[in-house]
Amino acid sequence: MTGPSGTAAEENPITGARRPLPLAVAILAAGESRRMGTPKALLPYRGKTFLEHLLEVTRHPRAGVLRIVVGAHADEISARLANQSEAIVVNRDWQQGQLSSIQAAIRSLPPSATAGLLLCPVDHPIISAALVDQLIREFDSSGRRIVLPVYRGRRGHPLIFHATLYDELLDASPEVGARQVVWAHATEVSELATEEEGVTLNLNDPETLRNATK
Repeated sequence: MTGPSGTAAEENPITGARRPLPLAVAILAAGESRRMGTPKALLPYRGKTFLEHLLEVTRHPRAGVLRIVVGAHADEISARLANQSEAIVVNRDWQQGQLSSIQAAIRSLPPSATAGLLLCPVDHPIISAALVDQLIREFDSSGRRIVLPVYRGRRGHPLIFHATLYDELLDASPEVGARQVVWAHATEVSELATEEEGVTLNLNDPETLRNATK
C-alpha cells in the first residue's frame, strides 16, 4: 500500500489510519581503509568519530531501522557500538566493494517493512542533520524513487533508494555498483541542491581529511 506521494504506507488495524513505513538507515563502514591507515569509522570529527557523527545526524522521526555494515575492521568497530549491537551487520564479502555492503544491509532488513533506504558511506561524514531532513522530506513529497544531494553540479551522498529498487540493487553488477540502478532510473531521480560541500567529499586518505577539516 502506498501513501499519496507514492511512499509505502501501512494501515492501523484498529483506526484504519495510514502511516508511512519507516525508512532504513545504512551506514557503510566495511572497507579496509588502506589509504587512511586506520578504520575511517573511528576517525575523529568535531569531538566524535565519523561513525558517531553519522549516527547523530541520521536520527530522524522517519528513520525506524538502523544498520551499521562492518567488514574489514568488524571487531574493532563493533567494540565501540555496545549500545547498537542489534544494528550491526557483518559483510564478509567486503573485499567485493561497497555494493556488497549495500546488499548485506538490504538482506538484513525485515521484509516489506521499510519505505526506502538512506545510504551513508562512512567516508562521507561531513553532512548535517538538516541535510538529512531535507533529503527525507524530498523523498516523501516528490514521489521519485531515488533522492540525492547535488553540490554545485556534482552529485554526492547520502542517497535514498525506494524499497521497490531493493531487488535491482541486489542484482546490480559489482563492477558498476549502485550507480547502475541510478542510471537505469534517470527520470526517477530527484536532485536536491545543497551548499554542503561535504556531500561530495570522499575522505579516503590523510591529506584529504586534513584539507576538509582544517
